[in-house]
Amino acid sequence: MQTHFLKSGITDITPDNMKEALQQAIEIEIATLPTYLSTYYSINRTPKQPALTAEFTERLLAQGLTEQQAATQAQEFSAKIMVFANKAGANVMSVLVEEMLHMSLAANVKQAMFGDPELIGKSPSVWPAYLAGHEPPFAINRAKLSHEQLATFLKIESPERLKARTVKVGAIPYYTIGEFYQGIEDCIRDHYRDDKDYHADRAQLIPDRGYYAQNNIDTIYYNKEHKPVYENSADAGNLIHVVDQASALKALETIVEQGEGADCDFDDKSHNELAHYYKFKQLQDELKAITLAFKKQFGDEMQVDKYFIHNIKDNANTTDYPPAIASVSTLTNAVYSYLFIMSQGCYHADEHTQFEIFMFGIHKTMLWILSSLCGEMTNFTYLGADGKQYAATATYEEYQFSSASSPKTQIIALFNQAVGAYKGIAYIEQRIHDLPDVSQAGFLEKSNTPLMA
Repeated sequence: MQTHFLKSGITDITPDNMKEALQQAIEIEIATLPTYLSTYYSINRTPKQPALTAEFTERLLAQGLTEQQAATQAQEFSAKIMVFANKAGANVMSVLVEEMLHMSLAANVKQAMFGDPELIGKSPSVWPAYLAGHEPPFAINRAKLSHEQLATFLKIESPERLKARTVKVGAIPYYTIGEFYQGIEDCIRDHYRDDKDYHADRAQLIPDRGYYAQNNIDTIYYNKEHKPVYENSADAGNLIHVVDQASALKALETIVEQGEGADCDFDDKSHNELAHYYKFKQLQDELKAITLAFKKQFGDEMQVDKYFIHNIKDNANTTDYPPAIASVSTLTNAVYSYLFIMSQGCYHADEHTQFEIFMFGIHKTMLWILSSLCGEMTNFTYLGADGKQYAATATYEEYQFSSASSPKTQIIALFNQAVGAYKGIAYIEQRIHDLPDVSQAGFLEKSNTPLMA
């Protein structure tokens, strides 16, 4: 691949590498998904408050508090955990949903301008992973919620350049994601003014279909007064149909504003929702505060995160697990991979078929089947190679489907194997069978096989 150097501090993107840049943008968005998913499912959003209150009451009584004082303070400490855990989950999921949206917005722009956005097989295969082209490179991990993991999230979404510099090789280099998109936008303004540069007849994920719901049960939490708080604003899930220069620029600007912010902490001037960087900064500050509050009361040995964070191993692989866990992990990876097959299929489908794939496939896969499997994984524990006990976690490795049968057929077979090892997932069987049957061959090999087999 040709190396492209930074020009005047901004990525030098020209018509010669625009197609490459848009594909790189898609892959940057995809690379964030496993790390955000891992952190999200490391959070126990609903710790058992009575058990927490009982434990804290006992600790406070041992410190000499009266029964009334101990009971009151224990209730307050348990409420802190309950609210923070739920908020942390809603916060991370709200960003995750918008990263899926950004993947589709970048894919819409590439589809309109060049066609064939590539989504399959683009999830990182080696961990720690790196954002393609970022200068300086930094490691991202599939890891549990922690101060360190949130620091990585801030690097991903940072509106400011990181200090170190390295030699720029491989992918198109950039210092911040915002500057990378700025380079794309500048090239579009200078070289893609004509409506003939855009092909509105190509299938895209278009607005007003409810494809990316702005709020769902996973992006809402309840504050101390038990009132719902919505992490995403009402317009957070809006897709943009790219038909000309203006709509292409609007799609790209949406990605940057939701991630880094629009000249302020918020993702737009209406101050409805914090941008990703500031969401994560706020969460990091709150995690630090709750950690210090518990240590101040209960001593430096208090590890408050054990009450609401599963102890998952960084960058776990399915091969780390014993057979029963591995079979559920393999099924989870196949379902995760099918998400990209269905998403790419939407760019090769008529409007009716696209709606069926997205609403009955992607929504069902992401919001129900994948969520259920990822949640079930944390019920397992295993001994790592270091001799320590960990909670299992989904590994988000892209599953390599055989060409001998459809991906859905293979997912059903993997489900049958997994449920034989662990009956706890039997309740998702009908959902698995209800998935649309999207063929890879219909668009990967340009064959005559129908997209919906």
